[in-house]
Amino acid sequence: MKLLLVQVLVGILLYVNGLMIFTFLKKETFRETRYILFAQTLFADSALMLLTDLTLMGSFYQYPVHIIPCYIFCTLTSLVSVVSPMTLVAMCLERYVAICMPLRHSSISTPKNTFIGLLAIWSVSFIIPLFIFIVCFVYIHPGVLRLYVVCTVEAMLQIKWLADMRAMSLQLLFIIMLSIIVSTYIKIVLAARSASSEKKNSTNKGLKTIILHGVQLLLSMMQLIIPYIEMPLWKVNVMLFVNVRYSNFILFLILPRCLSPLVYGLRDKKFYNALKYYAFCGILVCNKHKIRDGKTFRGVVSISIHN
Repeated sequence: MKLLLVQVLVGILLYVNGLMIFTFLKKETFRETRYILFAQTLFADSALMLLTDLTLMGSFYQYPVHIIPCYIFCTLTSLVSVVSPMTLVAMCLERYVAICMPLRHSSISTPKNTFIGLLAIWSVSFIIPLFIFIVCFVYIHPGVLRLYVVCTVEAMLQIKWLADMRAMSLQLLFIIMLSIIVSTYIKIVLAARSASSEKKNSTNKGLKTIILHGVQLLLSMMQLIIPYIEMPLWKVNVMLFVNVRYSNFILFLILPRCLSPLVYGLRDKKFYNALKYYAFCGILVCNKHKIRDGKTFRGVVSISIHN
């Protein structure tokens, strides 16, 4: 029942994220920087949910996998788990520029700068997973390469100094990202005090967006450090390890990914209207047009008969 509940939740979120990505691709008006970053967040969140769900199922059924594909799989999981929070930070910076530097927003948020920002996010996110992947093959015993293991992140963290280095690197990255979000929030608060009454609505909305991104970041970064909470349990009791991983999956992976559709999918009116249209395949809109056209046609016929 627990595994079935996870599959239902993951299926719903993947459907919602897929629908939002489809909406983004269909509308040329969403080629702005904030929507591009939002689409990348949806892609990274969807990939992370899918990869982590497969890992959870493998752990639950104790399904053995060859160690080399397992290493590649865990490296990709670690990559997208860092991409998502870093994209949240980029979205906060974009809101800061839009609110605090509106005259320079159009010159900063250009397609070229957006592409450079995306490339920087993926490049920085790939440093730690790639380093761990290379070190595992350098220090691993050749005989281990023929083994089959239950594929988890812990399989790559058998070397103590490597696990400690990964933990310290992620903690440092978390502190840097949290500092950026907090400083961005403070600067927007200061801008809100001096803003005119017309701009206060957009400024307050920007503040709420920053808060939501901050909550997402806290929950997302918990996903990066929980392997070190679960590792001792893995060596003590397998079922206890599986149950703890199940709880962590719900709290720190699925829950923060529920906030992404909320921030732009429901709070952004332009995106929400387009999403609602594609969610119902345009049926409601088409029916409205048919009713309107039918009323117009009947009106024209009645006028003609009357004349």
